[in-house]
Amino acid sequence: MLIIATNAIVLSSLKFGDSSLIVKCFTLQDGLKSYLVRGVLKSKKGGLKVAYFQPLTQLKIVANHNAKNTLNSFKEIQVFNSYQSIYQDIVKQSIAFFLSEVVSNVIQEEEANEALYSFLEASFNWLDAHEKVANFHLVFLLKLTSFLGFYPDISEIEKPRFHLLDGYFTEDNFDKHVISGNDVVQFKKLVHINFENLEQLSFTKLERQVVLQMLISYYKLHIDSFRNPKSIEVLEAVFR
Repeated sequence: MLIIATNAIVLSSLKFGDSSLIVKCFTLQDGLKSYLVRGVLKSKKGGLKVAYFQPLTQLKIVANHNAKNTLNSFKEIQVFNSYQSIYQDIVKQSIAFFLSEVVSNVIQEEEANEALYSFLEASFNWLDAHEKVANFHLVFLLKLTSFLGFYPDISEIEKPRFHLLDGYFTEDNFDKHVISGNDVVQFKKLVHINFENLEQLSFTKLERQVVLQMLISYYKLHIDSFRNPKSIEVLEAVFR
């Protein structure tokens, strides 16, 4: 057992027994870790608060880290980069739940990935600080693929079709994984967008749903264990 001090981002929490939680975090120092938080659901003064374990909460922790694939425990916790709007704004909250589910789904490694951690931290801080965020999750999903190893090859982006399985733009229309027409036009809009120029990105409600489904399909084709996010229905309902 090692005592580790590190930053962490909460990805999920699951009730365990009557009063405890199992909390999954992505940590700066050790990657993905799960913690048993005993008695946190009991009403009491002081101690740990359930609010610490909302999706995407950023923490500074001191924790006991055990061998791989076992539950760990917190010794000290404090909120870091406290959000001002994510949990008060229904749109941002829906995005946060959706993205926490996706990130929890795609990150499996119990090892440090400082570049990925920095991307997540900066992205969620940006979401908290800005108002026009209707397309934030789409840009986030595409950018996340660069850390997962399947960012699209855009060297021939002028071509009219995109192969979701092979990840490149093409002239060919030879199998079911190729998108074309208006679908690929909307997909191309994402490629040169950063969070800083997100306001330049314009989709109708239907286009936003179509692009999201294309990105989900893209993830499914490249990550065997990827599951359709349960929170996607709530997210789509918010933008109707």
